Amino acid sequence: MSATPPRQLSDDTPEKSVVADLVTKARVAMSQFQSADQARVDEAVTALAWALYKPTRARELAEVAVEDTGLGNVPSKILKNTRKTFGCLRDLLRVTSVGVVSDDPSTGIVKYAKPVGVVAAVTPSTNPAATPVNKAMFAIKGRNAVIIAPSPAGLRTTTKTVEYMRAELAKIGLPADLVQVLPAPINKALTQELMRAADLVVVTGSQNNVRRAYSSGTPAIGVGAGNVPVVIDETADLADAAQKICASKTFDNATSCSSENALIILDSVYDAAMDALRAAGGYLCSTEEKESIRATLWRDGHLNRHIIAKDAPVLAAGCGLKPASSSAAFFMVEEAEVDSDSPFTDEKLSLVLTIYRARDMDDVLAKLNSILDVCGKGHSVGIHTQTPEHARRLAEEIDVVRVLVNQAHTFGNGGGFNNGLNFTLTMGGGTWAGNSITDNLNYEHFLNITHLVKTIPEDKPSEEELFGAYLAKYGE
Repeated sequence: MSATPPRQLSDDTPEKSVVADLVTKARVAMSQFQSADQARVDEAVTALAWALYKPTRARELAEVAVEDTGLGNVPSKILKNTRKTFGCLRDLLRVTSVGVVSDDPSTGIVKYAKPVGVVAAVTPSTNPAATPVNKAMFAIKGRNAVIIAPSPAGLRTTTKTVEYMRAELAKIGLPADLVQVLPAPINKALTQELMRAADLVVVTGSQNNVRRAYSSGTPAIGVGAGNVPVVIDETADLADAAQKICASKTFDNATSCSSENALIILDSVYDAAMDALRAAGGYLCSTEEKESIRATLWRDGHLNRHIIAKDAPVLAAGCGLKPASSSAAFFMVEEAEVDSDSPFTDEKLSLVLTIYRARDMDDVLAKLNSILDVCGKGHSVGIHTQTPEHARRLAEEIDVVRVLVNQAHTFGNGGGFNNGLNFTLTMGGGTWAGNSITDNLNYEHFLNITHLVKTIPEDKPSEEELFGAYLAKYGE
């Protein structure tokens, strides 16, 4: 279904007045921050990180988020609030974002980092604390100001989070208006006006919001939908794979766009892998239970908000599963083939994992492409294997930005302490996903770069060097 266009605003609407006031304050705050050196900028970034990382706040905001949105669980959100913030701070304190960021004598080019301006940061209900802080840290690293547009469900959490960030900035003598939030009541018109008035829009969340950002007339970065399929091949450590899949799938009740939605298992290890998944906490649904999940998890073609992102016992009871499922951590449903008309092929935002059997790696690749054609192209896939060639095939033949090898997908996809991806809560999917970036959103996306271009010794090859081989092979 296409996005509902927001109503057009006249010059005297309340939304225009509210946004104009916020943007004016943001620009004043930026003007007071422009002379900050790298050390001062990094103090500001650290202040924002502490606003959420402080244990009492991380817990408080996790509890409020679950209470208000009904999505996920408190322990996972505490971990998300702290781990993502800690990792992001690690990354940001290691890089330069003020003044000269590159000086290459071989090209004669010196690069100077400058702000992009006022950033409109649209954030989702699934991460109403972690995502605002993550984006604010990126923005402030570039000496920008940021105005957060929260989801209506996450408004209370995001507002509290912004209040804590503002207090930390004030504590170190910086303008609190470097970070602001849209006031209640949140609506499409208010968010759209912010998109129009800002200098850069960064959207994490619904594809409707992404499309609105792209049509706002302001430079925008949006990210595509997730629907992660993961492979277990015949050389995988099955127990290790099962434990990682369980940990990833159950984290925050599968609210993450990086949560596994499908698992493709090579035929030769299918039974053993299923045994390992059961041992890790998976429950294999019967045909009847699968149909009960189908009838409950979706209502009128849409995910049922009363079931998605709920704890396992709530999902099991809501779907009428057998008593044996009561101790399960997640629920597996088998599909013979990838069916574009089956809702089990799509993203489920729940503790339901679709299982496919594959004959060989060619069949795996075909199934991966079929799943991603339904949803998730550009985002990511994973594989558990001891055969590097299998991972290389996925990287070479599947249109995704990330291929994770032997990792718990949710914990590695947005940056990990044991991989080289930047910590983020916003993952680009390239043009495959309708996005402009093919990496994890990071501070570089919040910088304008001025190039100082100096002369170098002439680098002009001869015609023979450039055309010789071609003309020798094909003639003039």
